Amino acid sequence: MQEAAVGWTQAAMPDQSGRVAVVTGASSGIGAAAAEMLAAKGAEVVLAVRDQARGEAVRGRIVARSPGAQVRVSLLDLADLGSVRAFASHVCGEVARVDVLLNNAGLGMQPRRGVTADGFERQFGTNHLGHFALTGLLMPALLRSPAARVVGIASLVHRRARVDFSDLMGERRYRGGAACGQSKLANLMFAFELDRRARAAGAGLASVAAHPGIAATGFMAATRMPAAAQALGRLGVRVVGQDEVRGALPGVYAATMPGVEGGSYLGAGRGAGDAGGAGAGGGRAAGDGAGGLGAALGGVGGADGGGVPGAGVKEERAGG
Repeated sequence: MQEAAVGWTQAAMPDQSGRVAVVTGASSGIGAAAAEMLAAKGAEVVLAVRDQARGEAVRGRIVARSPGAQVRVSLLDLADLGSVRAFASHVCGEVARVDVLLNNAGLGMQPRRGVTADGFERQFGTNHLGHFALTGLLMPALLRSPAARVVGIASLVHRRARVDFSDLMGERRYRGGAACGQSKLANLMFAFELDRRARAAGAGLASVAAHPGIAATGFMAATRMPAAAQALGRLGVRVVGQDEVRGALPGVYAATMPGVEGGSYLGAGRGAGDAGGAGAGGGRAAGDGAGGLGAALGGVGGADGGGVPGAGVKEERAGG
């Protein structure tokens, strides 16, 4: 376990002037907090949001606090691949390159099975496939950056997750918690495999994963659980968790700090606990065979997400 920058805060972030950052899920919570930190340090930030009005409200708040900040709002629905394509095309036409892609947006655990606009199970389609497609479509712009970072925001639910390739879309048997865990494990697998392929190609791109620990965001409301269950969950977060600003720190650290190695998994915050192994023991790609995600990775290393309340950032290389 390599421990990195315990006690790190936004004040230690290098100047981001001249860099372009795309942040998904930027209309609230961790995404909005991360976008504000990046803009305050000089980055040109694209707020990728589903709701234009909410995005504009975040933009207004950022500009009010950091006059002169370069922030634009662009619509993106990760549950609709047509929207993903349109967003990527718009971004590639507006900016010369993308230096940071913060894949932050996520759909909370859904007790009832739903599908995306393209017919995929809603959690897997939104949390993984949407970001997978977005990253690929933005790859030309990312590769124009001399040192691009792709940061995938993961979750501790990957610890007990498995990717069920025999029923990937939950059509035969759907369990909301398992589907959520599967989608977040897929986020980790993608982050690490993307970095492996970037290294093999000699590309100037690093792919990193990060998790916010237990953070107070709008994620709970997105679960569509009964109101009483959501209230209980919010109470638990208040007791053992942290706010969205502290929850955003690992992802922002991963996106901006020199020396962060591709294939790392960063975590922080009170209540973050031990992220465990995502592949070797903690999460498994069930029945993946030679062509599966797990086989491609050869095992995904774990990371200890504990540490100093609010700002401890711990790092481990994938496979370590």
